[in-house]
Amino acid sequence: MTGAGSLVGQAAVDQLLEVLDLEQVGGMTFRGMSPPVGPQRVYGGQVAGQALVAAGRTVDAERFVHSLHGYFVRPGDPAEPIEYDVENIRDGRSFSVRRSVALQHGKTIFFMSASFQRQEEGLDHHAPVPPDVPGPEDVPTMADRLSRYPDRLGIWGQIPRPIDVRYVGEPGWVAPGDRPADPHQRVWMRIDGKLPDDPLLHACALTYASDLTLLDSVLSVHGEVWGPGGVVGASLDHALWFHRPFRADEWFLYDCWSPSASGARGLATGRMFTADGRQIASAVQEGLLRRVGA
Repeated sequence: MTGAGSLVGQAAVDQLLEVLDLEQVGGMTFRGMSPPVGPQRVYGGQVAGQALVAAGRTVDAERFVHSLHGYFVRPGDPAEPIEYDVENIRDGRSFSVRRSVALQHGKTIFFMSASFQRQEEGLDHHAPVPPDVPGPEDVPTMADRLSRYPDRLGIWGQIPRPIDVRYVGEPGWVAPGDRPADPHQRVWMRIDGKLPDDPLLHACALTYASDLTLLDSVLSVHGEVWGPGGVVGASLDHALWFHRPFRADEWFLYDCWSPSASGARGLATGRMFTADGRQIASAVQEGLLRRVGA
């Protein structure tokens, strides 16, 4: 079940590559577009991924992004181009730091600080992968999930889906009452096609994916769902650390949980592991969460 107008597989990935391929309109200024079909406001992972593209294009290719920290300030208009202004904060012997600001109509909608490092050797350890998690081939596909809830399909039946997302437990868009409480939300993900070998592009694709399900882990603790009869929300900030080389077009497990929720805000944190158990990234996000009526 893909929906009459939705793009999936390599066609959707190719469109994602177009979205991430910014136009350079000045020395440190870039312009990005949104997909022709999408939600009413720009998806947060898109603007974060594009901001990282802009920052990364001003850094020596021998330095690789290791962390980013961003704030979502205003909703983005998908019908309008987004301008990215990059500021060179510092180029040191080992690190480069950039600030990337996304603007529409002359106002900031998102800003990010990102740090890049030349490759070095050092101590090496990471937390173990969660035990007893079924593999991506052993959990339902997105099409299988959506087929159970045609009334909840909505925009999912129209927008491109460049990411193959497979939930281990129940997703947050099922009907109210159909989701048991679970302290963890775990999903398998991969870009649903082939990406070029550019490490920056894989980091940007992972950034794009990292915003897709992270905040849902706050709802999972309570067995809550998105939409009518549940909760509406928006990302407030987002942080991502890259630990090891990876390919975003190969399976990774996104293990998410929420340590706290209060004051209509929820904090979510996640770890990403390759199929062979290497931790490749960590994410933290706070979001605004408000109940809505049925």
